[in-house]
Amino acid sequence: MTLRLDSLKANKGARRRKLRKGRGIAAGQGASCGFGMRGQKSRSGRPTRPGFEGGQMPLYRRVPKLKHFPLVNQKHFTVLNVSALSDLKDGSTVNLDSLVKDGVVTSPKHPLKTLGNGDLKVKLTVQAAAFTASARTKIEAAGGTCEVLD
Repeated sequence: MTLRLDSLKANKGARRRKLRKGRGIAAGQGASCGFGMRGQKSRSGRPTRPGFEGGQMPLYRRVPKLKHFPLVNQKHFTVLNVSALSDLKDGSTVNLDSLVKDGVVTSPKHPLKTLGNGDLKVKLTVQAAAFTASARTKIEAAGGTCEVLD
């Protein structure tokens, strides 16, 4: 026998008749239709939404409030305080490459971010991915400039 679209049919036992609930005792699912007597799970429109825990704060809302959940797509920086820049030569341009060459930064994995801890008396042109507000004011107060890199 050849297999054609008009000769296809489901396997025996694959298609079952729909249960006709609430059609009397003899039907097997009469009266309460298998939902029991009373309570939330017997009502029409019955199922609560997925994740509902009876009014208790559900897990999907509890979890991020707890500790030790990492930020998604967190930005990482190689951080450097303004105090580390005070030893550099006056009027020089400071970027990640020059800091590695001078030995100020040892492991430049991420873009440079300048923090404002310490004092600065040297005029510098600082090129970094980010600056804190205090770092920017201290560099510009010393006569230097801040250039944000992309």
